[in-house]
Amino acid sequence: MWLYVLELIGISVFAVSGTLAAGRKRLDLIGVLVLALVTAMGGGTVRDLLLDRHPIIWLADPIYLVVIIASAFLTMAYVRWRPPPEKSLLVADALGLALFSITGAQIAQRAGMNPVSCVLLGAITGSAGGILRDVLTAEIPMVFRPGALYVSAAIAGTTAFFLLDRLGVLQPIPMLIGIAVVAVLRLAAIWWQISLPVFRFGRDDQS
Repeated sequence: MWLYVLELIGISVFAVSGTLAAGRKRLDLIGVLVLALVTAMGGGTVRDLLLDRHPIIWLADPIYLVVIIASAFLTMAYVRWRPPPEKSLLVADALGLALFSITGAQIAQRAGMNPVSCVLLGAITGSAGGILRDVLTAEIPMVFRPGALYVSAAIAGTTAFFLLDRLGVLQPIPMLIGIAVVAVLRLAAIWWQISLPVFRFGRDDQS
């Protein structure tokens, strides 16, 4: 039950992220809905394909599509009434990353995957939808922006989740702490420009 509720919250937040991105690119209604759907379910779809889970989650349960469409329309209505802050897209994306990373790792765990694979699948679940959103809107995906704590935040949060789970801490505490770790790291990167070291090779002035 906890997992299902968190997945619905996660797709709602990612749908908001996709809708805001569509608004910045001035897409029409169909473009908005497509971008909201891709952002919300891109990561879950990639995860399900890698785990060979059929049918894919949003095809099996129509509630997912209802939540995505409702979130998109509510977001469009809200931004017409009150323009969102400049960093609202980044914040929505950070929350979606936190929720989806942990739920994705849990689904992989239930599928019998080892902890390392679960951490990687959690990171993929959290980041793939945002990558597809950015590619479709001709933006550099956040995961590839220099030094940004993105996939690294997802890996840290899912690792914390599994460590607490292995220590026998009762749910939903490991799940909530894992989500908090991802969200705090990603939001810290947004607000205070905390980043990983950037690898450089060669001279910048080299022709």
